[in-house]
Order: sequence, then C-alpha cells, then structure tokens
Amino acid sequence: MDVLIVERQADLGNLWKACLERRDMKVTLATSQSQAFAALSAHPFEMIILDLILADGQALAIADYASYRRPDARIIFVTNTSFFSDGSIFQLSSNACAFVQSATPPEDLATMVQHYATVD
Repeated sequence: MDVLIVERQADLGNLWKACLERRDMKVTLATSQSQAFAALSAHPFEMIILDLILADGQALAIADYASYRRPDARIIFVTNTSFFSDGSIFQLSSNACAFVQSATPPEDLATMVQHYATVD
C-alpha cells in the first residue's frame, strides 16, 4: 500500500512513517505543499495522512488537489487543535475518512490506515 504523509513537523512525520513501514507500507513524507503536490502528481497513493494545520490553508488545497488527481485516495486528517472538531472537515473534503489528534499513538494511526484502505 502506498501512503503519503503530509506533516510540517518532520520528526512527527518520520515517526509515523517508520511505524507504517514496519507494517510493509510504502510511505512518502512531504513537509510542504509543493512536495505534496509533486508526490500526488507522481504516485498513485491509496491513503493520505494530512496535517490540517499547514500554513495559509494549504491542507485544504492539498485535499482538493488529491480529490482531483487521486480521487480514490482516502485522507486521514490530523491536527493538534480543536479546529474542525465539529466534523465539518467531512463536508469540505470528499476524500476525508477520519479526523484524529496529532497525539494519536502511531500504532493506532497505522491501524486506521490499514482499516480505511480496505473499506469499500
């Protein structure tokens, strides 16, 4: 399974990446909007883990681009704030399948990736 992680904090992104790779997933880490766009243009990702709090609303731009470029890819949004805690993110992104806190244990996040990748 191909997974794209878009996380501005490289240390956190690498922690998630290592956990997913231990489960035999192929993972690409992008720390900026331009890296995410390039990755989405080049690879058919099945899952995207997307930091909702990127600069200047870039997360929603990435989600929009993903819905156009990779319409079957599902997005797990992560955040360290209560913004969008009302569930409105599911109205803004057609690919959204989950919304979790950045502090979610990496193993739990990996389990969610496996689950949502297999849900039809």
